[in-house]
Amino acid sequence: MSRVAVIGAGVMGMACAMELLKKGHQVEIFEADDRVGGMSAHFDFNGLSIERYYHFICKPDTPYFELLQELDLLHILRWQPTYMGYFFRGRLHDWGNPVALLKFSGLGLFDRLRYGAHMFFASKRRRWDDLDRVEAGEWIRKWIGPRAYDVLWRPLFQLKFHHHSDNLSAAWIWTRIKRVGSSRRSLMQEELGYLEGGSESLLTAMENRIRELGGQIHLSTPVERVVLATGRVAGITVGGETQSFDTVISTTPLPFVPKLIPDLDEQTRRQYEAIDNIAVACVIFKLARPVTRNFWLNVSDPEMDIPGIIEYTNLRNMDEHIVYVPYYMPAEHEKYQWDDKRLIDEAAGYLRRINPELDDADFLDACASRYRFAQPICPPGFLEKLPPIKTRVEGLYIADTSYYYPEDRSISESVRVGREIAAMIDE
Repeated sequence: MSRVAVIGAGVMGMACAMELLKKGHQVEIFEADDRVGGMSAHFDFNGLSIERYYHFICKPDTPYFELLQELDLLHILRWQPTYMGYFFRGRLHDWGNPVALLKFSGLGLFDRLRYGAHMFFASKRRRWDDLDRVEAGEWIRKWIGPRAYDVLWRPLFQLKFHHHSDNLSAAWIWTRIKRVGSSRRSLMQEELGYLEGGSESLLTAMENRIRELGGQIHLSTPVERVVLATGRVAGITVGGETQSFDTVISTTPLPFVPKLIPDLDEQTRRQYEAIDNIAVACVIFKLARPVTRNFWLNVSDPEMDIPGIIEYTNLRNMDEHIVYVPYYMPAEHEKYQWDDKRLIDEAAGYLRRINPELDDADFLDACASRYRFAQPICPPGFLEKLPPIKTRVEGLYIADTSYYYPEDRSISESVRVGREIAAMIDE
């Protein structure tokens, strides 16, 4: 069997490695970070182990459940009734069910009915291919009308996708609606999942299984270059030394690929360079009490520059109340350059605007983290813009979260794509 180098110890890379090891390949994973997990990784928030970036589980996440079963972790999967809210122009509204929609005062009755019909039929839709080339705003406006779009969707798109907000694939937006819309206990009640111990429970089990199967994981070990020779992979360069491998699988963000593999042909390089990403600066608060009862709170308010907040403890109960405040923006945006204190102070002000009863004593701790390539931008026709995972270079496979398309980022999609890459190796 072949020697395989996997670049990146996120869930995709580790899922791929597990499958290859079971087939008898010799696998080594190289990770620049000091821990496994990528965006799923935990950190020590002054005594509390918590994800750097929020994650949740939905009922359609079949690849995730299959992995949990394989690792004997299904017993720590928990389902929790959750609530969604909408902070609209200074007022908190219930959201996410028919009664809440009918009570929403920001739209007329006809617009509310059109919006509800769109959500219902989108959640029942099966196919996405005919939406691939359709612009999301155009698709949504046809269903709900321009007024409802301007009130409910346009502000969220602009705050998350900025100058990309009018160039998004309808297929991509549809799958986001369908995944969460399919994770319900009833028409009136959303139900989402989590693991006891958080994503770290899964990551630790995956890491242990890889080592049990004979795989190696090299942390704090960035790969400097993928070496090519006569049209095939020759190995990788780490710490200035080249190591020979028969197969190299890169799961790092696609914008890193041209620098990582400088010997790629010009056409292929341009394809990777054409994939845009939005960055995130995510503020995490530890509070003495909740901001609202909601897990997910959409925000559309002229005085707030965020699309929403995630009150994680309203999904997974913990001693302290954890709130994520994500700022999605281009890496060149002024706020992405702000220091942590400035971001934290502004985000704290937003939480006080949502819940004026919060006082200084309620803010127990806060921190901020940043990720340059948090969210691939998927414009209409995105599918054909992606280079094949199996490249024209023999033994070289390249993928990142862009290949979840039309699905959104999730641990379940990481598992699915990682396994699909492993299946390609022996084709």
